[in-house]
Amino acid sequence: MSKTKKLPARSQVKSEDTWDLASLFKSDEKWEAAFVAWEKQVGHYEAFRGKLGDGPDVVAKLFDFDCEFDQAGERLGTYAHLRTTEDMADSRYQRMLGRYEHAATKAAEATSFIRPEILALSDKKLKEYAESKPLKPYKLQLERLIRYKPHTLGPGEEKLLAMQSEMAGTADRVFRQLTDADLKFGMCKNEKGEQVELSHSSFASFLRSPSRNVRKKAFHQYYAQFRGHENSLAAAYSSSVQKDVYYAKARGYASAREGSLFHDNVPVAVYDNLIAAVRGKLPAIYKYLEVRRKKMKLRDIHHYDTYVPILSELDSKHTWKQAVDVVVAALEPLGDEYCRVLHDGLAGRWCDRYPNQGKRSGAFSSGSYKGWPYILMNYQSDVLDHVFTLAHEAGHSMHTHYSAKHQPYQYYNYTIFVAEVASTFNEQLLSRHLMQKATAGIHKAATGGRGNKSGGKQRAYLINREIDAIRGTIIRQTMFAEFEKISHALVEAGEPLTVETLKNEYGKLLADYFGPDFTIDDELKLECLRIPHFYSAFYVYKYATGLSAAIALSERVLSGGKTELNDYLSFLKGGSSKWPLDLLKDAGVDMTQPEPVDTALAYFERLVEELDELL
Repeated sequence: MSKTKKLPARSQVKSEDTWDLASLFKSDEKWEAAFVAWEKQVGHYEAFRGKLGDGPDVVAKLFDFDCEFDQAGERLGTYAHLRTTEDMADSRYQRMLGRYEHAATKAAEATSFIRPEILALSDKKLKEYAESKPLKPYKLQLERLIRYKPHTLGPGEEKLLAMQSEMAGTADRVFRQLTDADLKFGMCKNEKGEQVELSHSSFASFLRSPSRNVRKKAFHQYYAQFRGHENSLAAAYSSSVQKDVYYAKARGYASAREGSLFHDNVPVAVYDNLIAAVRGKLPAIYKYLEVRRKKMKLRDIHHYDTYVPILSELDSKHTWKQAVDVVVAALEPLGDEYCRVLHDGLAGRWCDRYPNQGKRSGAFSSGSYKGWPYILMNYQSDVLDHVFTLAHEAGHSMHTHYSAKHQPYQYYNYTIFVAEVASTFNEQLLSRHLMQKATAGIHKAATGGRGNKSGGKQRAYLINREIDAIRGTIIRQTMFAEFEKISHALVEAGEPLTVETLKNEYGKLLADYFGPDFTIDDELKLECLRIPHFYSAFYVYKYATGLSAAIALSERVLSGGKTELNDYLSFLKGGSSKWPLDLLKDAGVDMTQPEPVDTALAYFERLVEELDELL
């Protein structure tokens, strides 16, 4: 009889395979003592209420206290969060996290007076505060707060807007309840003849099936549910867009898009340059889809043919140690210090490495100012993507390490706009490292050495993986970003978002982005009604700009010298000490210009050409 391999209980996992949270707290008891002391400090904010106009010394004392309080809270929250992910069924840590979140909510309420009280001061007094000696450590923090003055209403209006917050989330809640709970997709047979429940997660697996009949059936069966609820979904999405437009108008922004980009001080030209650059390279995307069609021996190519790998995955295994070694070797261009710190962390106990019963799925990096930059993995030695995931999360962790080491607390925490640069930069270096190794194997084999004769297939597989990563992150997310731009502009012009309007606009984008030789099933136009990110508008473009910047920066570092390396390391050390675009410009890429996106798409074009030759 075949043996069933069960996941170990958390108590059965070797300690060396788990993270060591002692850099945060040495025990749960130490956490408890710190939490009780921290929670008692919430009331100290009240001493500052009504006094922020008394001079910069008062505001500086408030900011000092707030920094210390927030830093202590960050450590408490990080520890509680990480403990819960070890075993999601462990009620002790669920309670710990719940108590922390309750106290954090009380703290948010206690500090709610700070922003409106400061912004109620005169422009003259705010300028005096910003130039004062006591507030010098917080000058940038204060300037960023003052930026919002033109978009901050009076106390009565602000109270009304705050009271609407729960109502404002209705569209998103309706969408998630409908798509996550109410829609039932039935059973679907996989390539092994097994009946598997069709769901959002299994749909992705079905699209990777080697059987085209399986892919096609799953596609039509899945979208049949969206067609049956298209009016409800369109109403939910329309309400979400109307909410965005309403809040932008209420706060005096020129458009919902400008209001969303205001937080990161990103001009709309960055958004528009991204769309223009991708549209300029659409022929390369068409060529790749044609290469895929020919290699798969298809008469025509549909959306459900674009996720299955062209080549089967490499038969390669990496133990944890081997994965750490190959990731560190790939990152050698980042210098000895970077590699030494990372190796010690990954070989040591930064990481919670393997699956266990109840452990949170997926992977993430989660650090704090004074603790280690921890990584959760569910590592499997026979899945190459997990090596890439390790490199990705290591990029986040080293970004946190450098930022915390070189910035004061108030400026160490980087924004999402730059967060994906450091992680995907590492993936770029790993991909190129493995492709070079495959090329070296081809060369040795060709010259009679002990090279790997399958190196060509390995390189083709890695190139195909890289192409699909760029297509999914830069091209697909840019198409989503363009749809968000169009849908919000329609509502701002007074045009209702009916089912037919949404399908028509999305259908035109599909035709543009997939090309004249691609077969677009009518159901695919419903894709615009099933993307959760559309309910957090003007977010997806950051995925595309992040990877574009990472590709451009990786090419700059790999082809450059000490100056280019130091520029990149300075970016990692920058935290939020400058605006995101300024941090990237200092690193060597100007995202207000089309060149970084052009560089990334030129790389995509070269990969398509090489894949065509290899296949």
